[in-house]
Amino acid sequence: MAGGFAKRMWPLTLDKPKQLLPLSDGYVVLDLVVDELLGIEPDEIVISTNRKFAGNFAGWARSRGLDNVRIEIEESTKEEEKPGAVAALAALIGKITEDEYFVVAGDNVTSLDYADMAAFYRRISSPVIAVYDVESPDLAKRYGIVDLSEDGRIRSMVEKPERPPSTLAATAIYLMPWRSLSRVREYLDSGGNRDAIGYFASWLAGHEPVYAYKFKGYWHDIGSIDEYDRVRDIFSKGSIARPRRVNVV
Repeated sequence: MAGGFAKRMWPLTLDKPKQLLPLSDGYVVLDLVVDELLGIEPDEIVISTNRKFAGNFAGWARSRGLDNVRIEIEESTKEEEKPGAVAALAALIGKITEDEYFVVAGDNVTSLDYADMAAFYRRISSPVIAVYDVESPDLAKRYGIVDLSEDGRIRSMVEKPERPPSTLAATAIYLMPWRSLSRVREYLDSGGNRDAIGYFASWLAGHEPVYAYKFKGYWHDIGSIDEYDRVRDIFSKGSIARPRRVNVV
């Protein structure tokens, strides 16, 4: 999912999506995300983006020699026109194969092992959300926080809670069977928020079993220039795993 305009990061993102901001040695943010996805050998990677940045992503895919990447375009060219991530996801439903899907925000830099998460998903046969322990109640107030039952099922998700029920932050990384993913239209028809996919995931957890997959290591959600600068610095020092499967041409 890469349909935003990242106004909080202007001027860096005036003419370039934040997912394609440079790190070092020719790599960009999206290289880190896609490199991990390639580890599970997906049939296809679909990038949902806006009309303004579609060419940027197409050029990136060509430069990486990735022939299983498809760009799906929604027609917005500025912030005021964008449909929201949930609406963009719903628009994909009629354009993609009925299958199992990772749904990933294109700016999530993480040490998550997608293969391990997929193995967990197959054991429980239910939708899964990757969660990361931020370890601090104060930090937890900045994120969407999950409350879990003893078996790991998500009882609730609360966005930026004043009194966090835990310190487990829901990342924008989901793995869903088709039966659950396709309910996004039902969610929107019921009046659901069209923007962040976390709202859909929270609704889904109230309608069917949804489980949390906990992972350790690092997680960076690049939503500001400060966080981007931090990731770029950490990557240049080798503290973030370098791509093994995506090659800069």
